[in-house]
Amino acid sequence: MGYPDVRPRRLRRTSAMRRLVAETSLEPRHLVLPMFVREGATQPRPIPSMPGVVQHTMESLRKAALDAVEAGVGGLMLFAIPARKDAVGSGGVDPKGPLNAAIREVIAEVGDSTVVMADLCLDEFTDHGHCGVLAPDGSVDNDATLEVYGRMAVAQAEAGVHVVGTSGMMDGQVGAARQALDAGGHTDVAILAYAVKYASAFFGPFRDAVESSLTGDRKTYQQDFANAYEALRETALDVEEGADMVMVKPAMSYLDVVARVRDMVDVPVAAYQISGEYAMIQAAAERGWIDLDRAVLESLTSIRRAGADIVLTYWAVDVAQRLRAAR
Repeated sequence: MGYPDVRPRRLRRTSAMRRLVAETSLEPRHLVLPMFVREGATQPRPIPSMPGVVQHTMESLRKAALDAVEAGVGGLMLFAIPARKDAVGSGGVDPKGPLNAAIREVIAEVGDSTVVMADLCLDEFTDHGHCGVLAPDGSVDNDATLEVYGRMAVAQAEAGVHVVGTSGMMDGQVGAARQALDAGGHTDVAILAYAVKYASAFFGPFRDAVESSLTGDRKTYQQDFANAYEALRETALDVEEGADMVMVKPAMSYLDVVARVRDMVDVPVAAYQISGEYAMIQAAAERGWIDLDRAVLESLTSIRRAGADIVLTYWAVDVAQRLRAAR
């Protein structure tokens, strides 16, 4: 029999060799930890559909933020669960509302030692659970929502946030936030645009985490999972409107979109390994079907390999600690 002339296995022979020729790296600085704070909570509350993730108190939020900084994560993304909701999501623009209060607490704890980001959307604050205010016919009023987003961006900036994450998928949301921030003297606050956000079945556990009031769906403003060119159009519009970074969400079912977006833009690209992706891996590992540590590392590296510069993941601290220990 003949023998092969080319032997790629030579470069896989030892762990040192594999490390030497690895094409994709995963470092703590690439990771952003999403965090939930619940208004009025006196102790952290576990989220049943997201094992290991909790709704924080203000005190536990500060401690967890400090732990994340010490682990070397690149940033934190804050979400809040208010005690009261209303039709216009007034808690999101209230300077004393839970999200703005959380920003102040975290900034007071960690300062500029990490990048503090906050969700700029109304779904956590509205009693109907949609990401914007409603028109009389029950549809989401895009342009009326933009005005609220502008005020919300300024409120977060005044609380000290470094980055606002425009996640509501309203047309023109990046431009509205940028205009409001600049007019308010907050020209240094950056925008992470959720440029590509699909109407995904994998958001389910997140809605538990924020105690969503939504009935129905968000298909009239979040994107159709069948489409990719539409995602590129949305991304181009957000960059034109002033996005400093762009996001693809979810990540794992949309690695092709992550790659296309990375090839298209000259700003940093983020991808969000969302709650359902987290929950599936956790559940399979708890049943002994997969190795948790290996699956987590593989999934995050695949998102980086597709082109994401930044990965939002609920495993950010655990993985950052493992990566630092491995050094």
